[in-house]
Amino acid sequence: MQEKFSRRRLPHWDLPGATYFITTCLADSIPAQGQLELARLRSQLQRTARPPNMAAHEWAARRWKSLFVQFDDWLDHHPASRLLEHSSAADIVVESLKHFAGQRYDLIAWVVMPSHLHWVFRPRDEWVASLGDAVNQRPPRQRIQFTLNTHTALECNRLLGRSGRFWQWESYDHCVTDEDELERIVAYVHANPVTAGLVERPESYRWSSAATHLDLERHP
Repeated sequence: MQEKFSRRRLPHWDLPGATYFITTCLADSIPAQGQLELARLRSQLQRTARPPNMAAHEWAARRWKSLFVQFDDWLDHHPASRLLEHSSAADIVVESLKHFAGQRYDLIAWVVMPSHLHWVFRPRDEWVASLGDAVNQRPPRQRIQFTLNTHTALECNRLLGRSGRFWQWESYDHCVTDEDELERIVAYVHANPVTAGLVERPESYRWSSAATHLDLERHP
């Protein structure tokens, strides 16, 4: 596949062989005040000049992280929608994450929060190769996300007796740069339920890969 950059409201990078950190939140999960604050921060970051000693890609990553931290704080502590606090709905998302793991992608880490989903995955080379030339029309990341979002939206809406948009239109996605960053991101994902005050230990949270990772560390 070819490197691809796209933008609607948020920037999206797709790179060959990349590992992705994705955050998808429920539709309308950020309240009006949060949307206003995020818009202000986004505008401020766009107006801020890049430091002369910083590479363009490093500056882009810093701006993304600044916006993401505030975004995730609103999701954790002031969400306007918490549909995934229903255990059966969270179970649907977990099972969907696992469905194509090991076939289309390697599922590295994940956590299903009441208002959003964090997950880290790497499209598998053999599956990407099977897409042929179509891989450049819709990159693997987009295909994987579309399948998950479509299925979980349908099943969760059916379960909850509701209709309409389930997930927000766009996700926050980030290409992981190296193993050190991957380790930090996985720790961040697993710590999210603790940060949000849902549990005291990451491995105690049912809808997370933290317990599996801990077991692998104890029994490699």
